[in-house]
Amino acid sequence: MRDEARRILLSTVAALGLAVVLLLVAVLPAEFGWDPTGLGSRLGLTGFSATAPGALQASEQMPAADRIAFTLAPFESVEYKYRMTPGDTLVFRWQAQGELVYDMHSQPDGAAEGYADSFAKGRAASASGSYRAAYPGLHGWFWQNRGSEEITVTLETRGFYEAAVEFRDGRESPRPLQP
Repeated sequence: MRDEARRILLSTVAALGLAVVLLLVAVLPAEFGWDPTGLGSRLGLTGFSATAPGALQASEQMPAADRIAFTLAPFESVEYKYRMTPGDTLVFRWQAQGELVYDMHSQPDGAAEGYADSFAKGRAASASGSYRAAYPGLHGWFWQNRGSEEITVTLETRGFYEAAVEFRDGRESPRPLQP
């Protein structure tokens, strides 16, 4: 009985010691930006703290949500984009009733007319993922129906963006966002 109690006591002391080491090396640098041992910065943990230099700061911007469905006639196209600033992120899913030509791209503010950076191009009936803006501008999709039947496209997004804009038939139409 004594040996078992001693083993439990030693295990408890060892666990407590490990917890203190983790607190000093990882938790304090990562959560509070305080690195008493210097190991947290060598391990790259101090950047996680909201108080550490260069850390991400809390934003007052609230996440937005958007859902839109539109129909494309044969050989008709549409662009749907979001105004984003560097670091803004969105999660997306789009689905169509048939295959579309698509181009996920961005147009930086101040870029020459017609300039865009493409991130994903191809033919598909759906796609999903996340996107993070590297610079301020319009970020979104071009879809074109190259088939002989109408195709309905549904786009759902959630994330940090300021506005949504639809480009169709040479017109730019702002769209309201859901908070």
